[in-house]
Amino acid sequence: MRLAGRIYDLLLASLVLAVACAGASAANERLDIGISTNEIAITSDFAGADLIVFGALDNADPLLLQLGQYDIIVALEGPAKETIVRKKDRVFGIWINRYAMRFEPAPASYSLSSTLPINRITQQIELSGRTIGIEHIHLTPSGNVGDGSRVPEFKDALLRLRVESGIYQSEPVGVEFVSSSLFRATLRLPANIPVGEHKLRAFLFKSNEFAMERDLRLRVVKTGVEQFIFELAHQQAFLYGLLAVALAMLTGWLGSVVFRKD
Repeated sequence: MRLAGRIYDLLLASLVLAVACAGASAANERLDIGISTNEIAITSDFAGADLIVFGALDNADPLLLQLGQYDIIVALEGPAKETIVRKKDRVFGIWINRYAMRFEPAPASYSLSSTLPINRITQQIELSGRTIGIEHIHLTPSGNVGDGSRVPEFKDALLRLRVESGIYQSEPVGVEFVSSSLFRATLRLPANIPVGEHKLRAFLFKSNEFAMERDLRLRVVKTGVEQFIFELAHQQAFLYGLLAVALAMLTGWLGSVVFRKD
């Protein structure tokens, strides 16, 4: 009986050790990402581009890899900016901006790619808590919003306008494994992508559970004449206004000379 009891204790201890080792192994998984450049230059003929993100999954469980239990989501968030949404209404036969709502700073652009549609990767509460996905971007009204009954309407309108303009977009199968541990993600940069600092975020999910996150910084800048005009308009607004008026007057005068009828 004593021998049987000792054998039972040894088996139990071995089982506990195996479980502990499995947990330690799971905790060692590592996600790394990289891009070829940390700065994207926007020229006058920029019509959009694809940003390729490469990554590696280290210390992954070979069996779980084979079963497709690892999922990756990659998102590029633009600089946070305040936004005002206005709603037009017809008053005495004239369409005017009758209602408006201001929202606290939120990503001015958003592009997402994933191995699967994100609602198949994890639960909605997890996506919302980590602001993953267009519908989970936090849009918080600021200032006086009255009784709040119009908030959902304005939030939906803001998301719809940004999706229609291409500034918010999602590709549910834009991430693919090129080997057992290497993956590639394709993110679309729209033609109207805002300048400034963007944040690249990569999420690793294991068996539908969040495992870890990595992030990088990326700058979008204008170059050449566009950069000069952009900086002048934002840093020397008064001078920019004077130059714009002078240019308009000069253009008008030249037009009158060229098309003058003698």
